[in-house]
Amino acid sequence: MHLVIVGNGVAGVTAAMAVRAADPRAEITIVSGESEFFFSRTALMYAFMDVMQRRDLEPYERKLFREQRLTLRQDWAVDLDAGARELRLAGGATLRYDKLLLATGSRGRRAPWERPLDGVVRFVSLQDLDACERLTPGTRRAVVAGGGLIGVELVECLVHHRVPVTFLVREPSYWPAALSPEEGELVAAHIRAQGVDLRLNSEIESMQGEGRVTGVTTKAGEQIPCELVGVTIGVEPNVEWLRAVKTPPALNRGIVTDAAFRTSLPGVFAAGDVAEVEGRIEPLWYAAKRQGQAVAQSILGQSMQYAPPAYYNSAKFFHLEWTCAGETQGPGRFRKLPGREASVRVIERDGIAVGFSMLGTRWNHRVLTRWIEERRRVDEVMGRLSEAQYDVEFGRVAL
Repeated sequence: MHLVIVGNGVAGVTAAMAVRAADPRAEITIVSGESEFFFSRTALMYAFMDVMQRRDLEPYERKLFREQRLTLRQDWAVDLDAGARELRLAGGATLRYDKLLLATGSRGRRAPWERPLDGVVRFVSLQDLDACERLTPGTRRAVVAGGGLIGVELVECLVHHRVPVTFLVREPSYWPAALSPEEGELVAAHIRAQGVDLRLNSEIESMQGEGRVTGVTTKAGEQIPCELVGVTIGVEPNVEWLRAVKTPPALNRGIVTDAAFRTSLPGVFAAGDVAEVEGRIEPLWYAAKRQGQAVAQSILGQSMQYAPPAYYNSAKFFHLEWTCAGETQGPGRFRKLPGREASVRVIERDGIAVGFSMLGTRWNHRVLTRWIEERRRVDEVMGRLSEAQYDVEFGRVAL
């Protein structure tokens, strides 16, 4: 079997290693124009802040591909002929495959006010990191548009490099897709305390500049001079290249698959951020790794049906830690913890805990997700929250 994997991210590499472990004779080729080696995308900010070197972003030793007999083609896939089972690369080469895995991940969403100016950046790929590092020394002021986790990471990096930042969030509270108004207020106050000019209810209308960006104008008519604009309005499955290929798979928001990661094309699978598995997209590093392990079973012909566990995530807003599990929206019980930048929120439905959103201290998501899966009652978990706290030095707070 010749397995070709498009994408050098965690889903693709995890699948490649799982297939290799089960089939020592398989020929496995990975296609990626982004990077020569697999790296942890969630650590991009630490490279930008000079906390880690580029090499430190790589979870495995560089000899892994050679030892596992994984062939990397550092190129971009540009065409797919499923009838001939051929993948064409930008460099002109054609790869024949028996099985094909599309694991092209996410890309930064485009904004309607964007112009092709130098100084407009995202923060998703290694190429984005290259652009940020090149542009930052010549930037007197930056504007970052779009709240959420990628936005605040880019803002923190710029603050680290002593670049004044105006942070524009179009909603009336910070990140209402995941945080309650009370949590959004707590996070916004923390971000402002780091010297960030955070503005809610503010959105870019247009950009100025010739060659390099020189400023933006908000929908309120305010002009903000800047030499760097970060576009962090979310991510979307990286499927645009597939719309123009000879035989595209069924596409919706992502690549449509069944519960075994099979696309509409014979012998073609999809996994990770790009896969829309029975109507659901999981744009998370943890989920992509889990899907990489699962899709390998399907590629190998094993019967399987993917059933994602309860959602969880963890992140930081500068120094403010956040852990969530299950649902993050809906009615629930909120408690601000005394004397700390910390809060707990338990989302409930019919008296059952269906989600947790915890700010300001560290939580064990395994305990939280277990309570969700066991359908524990809210009154019970509110009295047992201390069991889900990590006992970190100076990190435990009174509940």
